[in-house]
Amino acid sequence: MRINRGSLRFRLLLWLGGVALLVVITTWLLHGILLQNLARDFLGERLEREADHAVAQLEQGETAVPTSLDSVSQGYQVFHHLYVLRFNNSVSASDPKWQRQLAPLLKESGDALLDVQHDGQRLLVYRRHFEWQSASGVLLVGEDFSQVEAGLATLHWWVGGIAAGLLAMLITLNLLAVNRSLTPLWQLREQLAALQAGERQRLSLTAPAELDALVAQLNRFMDDIDLRLQRSRESVANLSHALKTPLAAITQVLRGNRPIDGNRRRKLLSRIEDINAQLDAELRRARIAGPNAGRMVHLERETRRLIEMFRSLYPEREFQLTYSEHAKAVVPVEAHDFAEMLGIVLDNAGKWSRTQVRCQLALDESLTLTVDDDGPGVPAKDLAKLGERGIRLDERPPGYGLGLSILAQLIARYSGTTHFAKSPLGGLHVTVCLPLTHIKQD
Repeated sequence: MRINRGSLRFRLLLWLGGVALLVVITTWLLHGILLQNLARDFLGERLEREADHAVAQLEQGETAVPTSLDSVSQGYQVFHHLYVLRFNNSVSASDPKWQRQLAPLLKESGDALLDVQHDGQRLLVYRRHFEWQSASGVLLVGEDFSQVEAGLATLHWWVGGIAAGLLAMLITLNLLAVNRSLTPLWQLREQLAALQAGERQRLSLTAPAELDALVAQLNRFMDDIDLRLQRSRESVANLSHALKTPLAAITQVLRGNRPIDGNRRRKLLSRIEDINAQLDAELRRARIAGPNAGRMVHLERETRRLIEMFRSLYPEREFQLTYSEHAKAVVPVEAHDFAEMLGIVLDNAGKWSRTQVRCQLALDESLTLTVDDDGPGVPAKDLAKLGERGIRLDERPPGYGLGLSILAQLIARYSGTTHFAKSPLGGLHVTVCLPLTHIKQD
């Protein structure tokens, strides 16, 4: 229940309370206006009926006009009404003090309900024109509206008090509803603290639909962190296993008394090159970011950069690049991962090609990289072995058979596929396909 002005709870309560206050005040003001108009219309309709009744009595009676209206006025005074009559240029009134005040209304035309203010008193007057014995007259029937207004004001303030109580109840209910609705956020905060303390491995809570994506994304981040940690440990274990024997052999040679001739020097250099290749391969695997890194790459710009780099590395080869119209877009693939994928394939094609390497880039619902070379190619029976770690189908070019293995791991991280076939140029045809729809969903 602490007040924190920067909290979501305080903002929700502030907005909900402000809206509720605005609605209650607006409703209360409208209630006063509508109540007064309703009372005015009700009294005006009653005054109109009484004026019609008075005129009807006059038309049915046989006495003179003043005598007839005087008798009627006595009934009006019982009901706190008053009248003013103009007939044959003579004016009479049930209350003389209002005769001068209401006299101007007798000169106006048309039947109407009028409001008159005098000495802080409000009078509601209905004007009625009539004809009697070939003569015209005007009858004003009025009632003191001040007493009615006082009663309406009392009722209006009572309603205001009730509305204030309802507003307080509404704010309390809003507080309970907001606290109840924010319970998943507090549970999430507690689970994040437990996750940081090592008491939990994943987030699991019954969250509203708005938090489902957040919880799923946090769990994916945890999975990605665990995967990177596992990959780092595997790299350390692989390095420890792969380097232990060569380092022991090199140490033994260096500590021995035998002279290091040319043959032994070549063996030492071979062992050191193996160590260097193993280190390079494991570091390249450790740098794989994966689809959850939240990074983007500009396809055309990055591809052109790599093509230019390999043109300088293999100047005797011709590297051709073609791409579809949509391939100039920015896609959710980490830039280093994309450079590693395309670089491995282009480097492999550059080593084996004779004169020509073709690279094609296409983008629709997936990203497709196609590389062809005019080298000797790979026998159909050996295509399935490509990508296996440490497998080299030809020992003549320099290398350690790790590039395509790293490519396979990269493609697997992005839920993609790699296909090897015979190229129309005569060499190897490599197709890499990454499902961008899957990456965007992540």
